[in-house]
Amino acid sequence: MMRDEQGVADFVEQTASALTAAGFPRMPARVLMALMVAETRGLTAQELGDRLGVSAAGISGAVRYLQNVRMVHRVPQPGSRRAVYELPEHSWYTASIAKNPLYDHLGLLAERAVDAIGDADSLASQRVQEMHDFFAFIQKRMPQVLDEWEAERAVRAAGDGEAEQRGVR
Repeated sequence: MMRDEQGVADFVEQTASALTAAGFPRMPARVLMALMVAETRGLTAQELGDRLGVSAAGISGAVRYLQNVRMVHRVPQPGSRRAVYELPEHSWYTASIAKNPLYDHLGLLAERAVDAIGDADSLASQRVQEMHDFFAFIQKRMPQVLDEWEAERAVRAAGDGEAEQRGVR
């Protein structure tokens, strides 16, 4: 089956728009999705710019943002000033969730806020305490969720291998 470049481009833009509507910055969302659909391990800033119709300089802030949130990493190219931007070895969403210190930080801030509010029975304190408890729960459960996802990926990969052996795809 031939690759439908217009369908792929639509996916990039529509998914980036959905991420943007959820609060993710627009250009980093577009860059992230362009990397998702690339047939290579990574792309240079120039290649990203060409695919998205923006200058390589316009890509700079987006890849910096994505590096800061651990969704993309920069791989220098030997003998060149250029670098390739790649997704983490495992899916970007898994890597960003597993290694994201945001939950710990938000939980700590909520814990401090409960102390600052001073009245554990107040409505404000109860809401902030629930926020703390939620992030503590997420941190506690995340390793198990990621283990379950890895097991699911292994089952899917084994199923794909069996289908290929039978000549089915």
